[in-house]
Amino acid sequence: MGIEKTEKIWRNGKLIAWDDANIHVLSHVVSYGSAVFEGIRCYQTKQGPAVFRLRDHMQRMIHSAKIYRMDLPASLDELCQAAIDVVRANKMDSCYIRPIALRGYGDVGVSPLASPVEVYIACWAWGAYLGSDALEQGVDVCVSSWARMAPNTLPAMAKAAANYMNSQLIRMEAVINGYAEGIALDPSGLVSEGSGENVFLVVDGTVWTPPISACGLQGITRASLLTLCEDLKIPVREQSVPREMLYLADEVFLSGTAAELTPLRSIDKIQIGKGRRGPITQQLQEEFFAIIRGAKPDRHNWLTPVPVPASAAVR
Repeated sequence: MGIEKTEKIWRNGKLIAWDDANIHVLSHVVSYGSAVFEGIRCYQTKQGPAVFRLRDHMQRMIHSAKIYRMDLPASLDELCQAAIDVVRANKMDSCYIRPIALRGYGDVGVSPLASPVEVYIACWAWGAYLGSDALEQGVDVCVSSWARMAPNTLPAMAKAAANYMNSQLIRMEAVINGYAEGIALDPSGLVSEGSGENVFLVVDGTVWTPPISACGLQGITRASLLTLCEDLKIPVREQSVPREMLYLADEVFLSGTAAELTPLRSIDKIQIGKGRRGPITQQLQEEFFAIIRGAKPDRHNWLTPVPVPASAAVR
């Protein structure tokens, strides 16, 4: 899946050309993975382009940076405005936005404190993460042989680059074995999350999802779906989920900025429910997409409008 190049990237307060957004090979981040980042969606709505939960995403990046003792050279308001500026400068009606704060060129030792912190924000066109038919037809996944990081090792609440080495192992194993994605267990053998998504189950009309203490990221799409469950009077349980419960659930779906809300039709070649998107998954999908695409009122103030000319090309 290649990146569709756009014109401008924001770097430390200035818009620069895409091809000028380079770092030195000996930047601290290259050797040690010392970066935190976000993934944010901008949707084309009837009212124009709008970024989904922009402040929440940028606040999470600030929190991730704080955990790793990174002093960002931009405030929350500045980061949010920068994201809007990038979308506008690239004349995007819909896109994926990638803010990243990294330790740059300074010191080659393990300690990152002498290396400068740089912030970049890029955007590009990106469609369905797990395939064009995934949102309706569902995908086949496996339970990974790789577990999530144990508590007090790598902080799961930080969306840090180094954590995604673990995610890469999960995803590569799944893809090589013919699956779209892998679901990881936590160090206790309980369900944690996918390589880049939170996990939800539907059992007898109740939505279940593992707690944040299960070594998963505090997903913003996850939080949005919990809010929608409350709106739609769907009961929710945030509690530990044993592996075998995945196989016995009526519905299972993944959530995330990239995956949005993707149903699972099988896990470890065991059919989930009727082997297709279930009714509660569909109900949540319809409500979620109606809000983020502007078909229903933005009752939770999730969308930040982007003032892009109406003539901007649809991508």
